[in-house]
Amino acid sequence: MSSSAAETTTKEPQEDGARVSTSKNPLLLLSYTLLIGLWILTQNVLVPYVVHLLLLVTSLIYVGCHWSLILREEQAISRGDIVLTDENDAAIPPPPMETMRKEDAMQFPLIGSAALFSLYMAFKFLNKDYVKLLISFYFCAVGCLALTVTCAPGLETIMGKMGKKRFHFDKKISHPLPSFIFGESPWDLEVDISLGEVLSFFASVLFCGLYFQKRHWTYNNVLGMSFCLQGIERFSLGTYKIGAILLVGLFFYDIFWVFGTEVMVTVAKNLDGPIKILFPRSLTPDPITNKINLSLLGLGDIVIPGFFLALLLRFDANNAKVPVYPTDFHAKFPKPYFHSCLIAYILGLGTTLYVMIVFEAAQPALLYLVPACLGSSMLCAVMRGEVALLFAYSEEAEEKEDEGEGEKFEDTSKDEVSKEMKKDK
Repeated sequence: MSSSAAETTTKEPQEDGARVSTSKNPLLLLSYTLLIGLWILTQNVLVPYVVHLLLLVTSLIYVGCHWSLILREEQAISRGDIVLTDENDAAIPPPPMETMRKEDAMQFPLIGSAALFSLYMAFKFLNKDYVKLLISFYFCAVGCLALTVTCAPGLETIMGKMGKKRFHFDKKISHPLPSFIFGESPWDLEVDISLGEVLSFFASVLFCGLYFQKRHWTYNNVLGMSFCLQGIERFSLGTYKIGAILLVGLFFYDIFWVFGTEVMVTVAKNLDGPIKILFPRSLTPDPITNKINLSLLGLGDIVIPGFFLALLLRFDANNAKVPVYPTDFHAKFPKPYFHSCLIAYILGLGTTLYVMIVFEAAQPALLYLVPACLGSSMLCAVMRGEVALLFAYSEEAEEKEDEGEGEKFEDTSKDEVSKEMKKDK
């Protein structure tokens, strides 16, 4: 939210059960504690990896989904339900808001398969050290940005007003480079950043440098957790139907590449990068390899269901008439769909681990997680008599024709209530 924003207009009423919370969500605070505490504790104390995995993954999803509530505010701004103004009280044009389309969901397993098979072929026919080096550079660059965005809000909170002090830089830079590759000259370089973000960026650069040098599993997990949190927070499936299409497609994708080929397991074992969360099964290094024994869970088994759970949490917030502005991560409201699906996800993940241990073979986690997520959400909708409401829920910005002119509308708006709110500049 821009610090110069002064005026908003909302279309959703604030009901008694949806006031901005003055207390903290204890489960959210517990999740923060577990994420930090487990990372510190497991470096010196052996926690059973099944317990470690279930606690860490559950905390990641719980935090990421609640952070995703910010999307409701951003979507309202994009639709024009909330009007932002600059220092001169002039309206700021709303930024576009993108969600996944049905076509994207249908193509996602195909694109994922192409990327996975390309990595497999690279490891098979190219020098593995060069491939790992190139991928490491990429993940360090992307991980630096993800870690910066993840840590900056906390650092700003700790530093108070000083951390939120902003710096604005706007300069045009001429260049003689070909415009069809590098764009038209001059480049318009504009940066608006807080002191907390600057410090977080430099700390992230230092951390990624340590990761690149040491490749320790704890450093890997920090970057992997940052990817999970930012992915779940920032990505919107748009509708329940699109989420179901994506999950079903990846259900078959996971089964094929794990059970039908050696591709998935080969890439996961050879790719030395934060595309997985690692869980130590022993703190004593193997005398031959000098490495500790680790189990892993791919980020896709966290992030993909996380997208779906985040959508259900925002659906719960919409049903409870939780105000979209300002976003309150600790807001108290009924979360039947989110909680039922989260419990089902934990049970599905536990089933995956049980089968993996019993049969001593890698398992496609989505084989168990997809039915758990879809089944629990549909069962909840049937029990509450809200199947039609669930399928009608949409976060997409659509257009319809009204007397020859395009007019934006949003399916979930049930009440037309307008309010004027002033925010201290």
